[in-house]
Amino acid sequence: MLNFSKNSRQGTVTLFALLFAMGLVVGGIGSFYLSSRTSTNTLNNEVSTLKSQVATLSASQSQTVNNQSVTIIQNGTDLPDLYSNVTNSIVLVHGTTTDGEVEGSGFVYDYSGQMVVITNFHVIYGVTGLSVTFSDGNGYSAKVLGKDAYADLAVLSVSAPASEFEPLQIVSSSSLRVGDEVIAIGNPYGLVGSLTTGIVSAEGRTIQEDYTNFSIANIIQTSTPINPGNSGGPLLDAVGDVMGITTAIVSNSQGLGFAIPSNTIIREIASLVTTGSYQMHSYMGIHVTDMSYDVAQQQHVNVTYGVLIPTDNTQAIIDPNGPSNGKLQQGDIIVSMNGTKITNNDAMASYLEGNTLPGDTLVITVIRNNSSTDVNIVLGTRPTPNL
Repeated sequence: MLNFSKNSRQGTVTLFALLFAMGLVVGGIGSFYLSSRTSTNTLNNEVSTLKSQVATLSASQSQTVNNQSVTIIQNGTDLPDLYSNVTNSIVLVHGTTTDGEVEGSGFVYDYSGQMVVITNFHVIYGVTGLSVTFSDGNGYSAKVLGKDAYADLAVLSVSAPASEFEPLQIVSSSSLRVGDEVIAIGNPYGLVGSLTTGIVSAEGRTIQEDYTNFSIANIIQTSTPINPGNSGGPLLDAVGDVMGITTAIVSNSQGLGFAIPSNTIIREIASLVTTGSYQMHSYMGIHVTDMSYDVAQQQHVNVTYGVLIPTDNTQAIIDPNGPSNGKLQQGDIIVSMNGTKITNNDAMASYLEGNTLPGDTLVITVIRNNSSTDVNIVLGTRPTPNL
């Protein structure tokens, strides 16, 4: 039999306690190491997965827009694919005037099952021998179905087989913002199917054409290069839908073009196709000039924005037969319409074009004798242009 002394037993107990404590420490370290390693591996796997997803999104993003699969690369547009998808919808419009041959652009649109070509009014104005040539080189005679000089729009019917027509989709231009990328495709100088890109540089502009006394309102300003022959071609968004129709350039400018917004086309297309015209442009019957700091000083008023009905006895500033006669006065400064601030003539013309119709009652806030007052006017219909 083995016998342990008291001192031996105490030493043995102490040794066992020490070994047990060391076991706990080593076990804890091992568990922590295994747990940390597992968490680290999981985190590394998640990071790798995210990196892969980011790389995929950076290279290409697939979306479905208007029931079509669209590939958007980096800047929002795969231009070669977009061009390939829409180029067969762009046409060359040709005719003859007393000054010689004229060429412009147009695009195919499906109006309730009827295939038509949309272009600018000024492209077909005074033209005889009108024809349309498709991207495959086939040309056909055409005739004007409808036209509106006040919006610079025209709709053509073309005597071509159904196989030639590949319509584009027109969408609302309300979503356009300054800075959005846009694409123009047309036939500048007869160079068929030319594509240019740019951005929306401003909205709500007005431009003046030579053939009417009224401005064309609510115009899109774009940096997309537009040249003679581009007129009538579509202004497209990043997925190839029509947001407008190119209409004009400023001579000797660099990258300054204009387009009729698609909302104008959408509003007028039914009337143009079915009646041959559009007679729903509202009319106030006044001539105005923009306010500014200098004009405000001359008029001795505090307001520096809005439009002034000038005091001028050399011309009819207020149409004596128009809806404003007896309601507005020379010297009035229009600052608001139906609660919408009017900063200048562009803003007034764009508001009237986009928000009113003949017969509507318009509440106009004017500054008269340095006091603000509201005037109610029932809008008339703009006179038919003598063209």
